[in-house]
Amino acid sequence: MSKVRVSSFSVSLDGFAAGPRQSLENPLGVRGPELFEWFFGTRTFKAMQNQPGGSTGVDEEWARKGMEGVGAWILGRNMFGPVRGPWPDESWKGWWGDEPPYHVPTFVLTHYARSPLEMKGGTTFHFVTEGIQSALKRAKQAAGSKDVRIGGGASTIRQYLQAGAIDQLHLAVRPIVLGSGENLFGGIDMSSLGYESTQHVSTEHATHVVLTRRT
Repeated sequence: MSKVRVSSFSVSLDGFAAGPRQSLENPLGVRGPELFEWFFGTRTFKAMQNQPGGSTGVDEEWARKGMEGVGAWILGRNMFGPVRGPWPDESWKGWWGDEPPYHVPTFVLTHYARSPLEMKGGTTFHFVTEGIQSALKRAKQAAGSKDVRIGGGASTIRQYLQAGAIDQLHLAVRPIVLGSGENLFGGIDMSSLGYESTQHVSTEHATHVVLTRRT
């Protein structure tokens, strides 16, 4: 059966999914790139950058699985770009250049309407102003029998967790402490929401943990 899932989402030991002071120059916040050091060396990431090589071990396995079987994505607006408030124009087309890594319909949560944006490689960004449930309904329709992946950021994942909409989360827990930034689980009782750890494996770069919602 298709799932609504979070995959390859990096957090620090103290629960932060991005560093403080996110900006155009620091899209992941100060020290944010440290969260993804497990991912940057993988073959999957290298292929996204049109680069050869990359690791083929456990970290690569999790990175690859995160991209497989996805029929639609949902992103918070910050995951699309640094622009805040009304769109001044439609010149900003995402962090990733002409060919984003999604390759399927991708639904961006925003308070401000914008026309769909078709990119190379099969990605079309749809800007949803009617809230998380509308985005999820549209994403499920677009995905068909495949999964819907909630790409983040932390605020978007928190909203879908609290709505009971996420079936499974794969977290890559990095052995670092950030101290501040955007916290994923602050104030959320994952046990009461029905989640339990169903898998975990460690590498030198991260501990990969799967949380599954009890049915």
